[in-house]
Amino acid sequence: MTTPVCTSASKAAVPATQTLAYPSFASYVKARQPVLLRTARSLTANPSDAEDLLQTALTKTYVAWERIEDHRALDGYVRRALLNTRTSQWRKRKVDEFATDEIPEPEPVPGEDDPAEQQALHDAMWRAIMKLPARQRAMVVLRYYEDLSEVQTAEVLGVSVGTVKSAVSRALGKLREDPELVLAR
Repeated sequence: MTTPVCTSASKAAVPATQTLAYPSFASYVKARQPVLLRTARSLTANPSDAEDLLQTALTKTYVAWERIEDHRALDGYVRRALLNTRTSQWRKRKVDEFATDEIPEPEPVPGEDDPAEQQALHDAMWRAIMKLPARQRAMVVLRYYEDLSEVQTAEVLGVSVGTVKSAVSRALGKLREDPELVLAR
């Protein structure tokens, strides 16, 4: 014959032969928390989730503490509360991610390069430009980075248009021969 663990019936007198193993909820939690936490950890993958799960199960046990007749079966009651709570959490979860063997990579868009490669090329270009003589560097920057015409570049620098054309041509030749830019192509 089994004795009920928890009843919601009127509080009947506890037989004199049955002694309370834990006189209070606090003494039960203090004595059994490490064991119950191990059980909770076996139900979840994350230790923090296990602690939350145990707290929820202990809250449910505290609410029912006065109705639990056989305190020798408290571990079973809390384990059942752990399992039921975990099952409810699992059913309520929202699945946003799916595990796969391979990480899906976005399809490359034609004409769009890798941003890391673009940055590396940009850095290499600036290092190569910084190697140019100051006058050629100024003409290349004004002509191609500031997008000025040859006439506007000549006016800003106070030189002839022919000087801008020849200096920019020599600078572009040096940039084409720069070993760092040759490797980047």
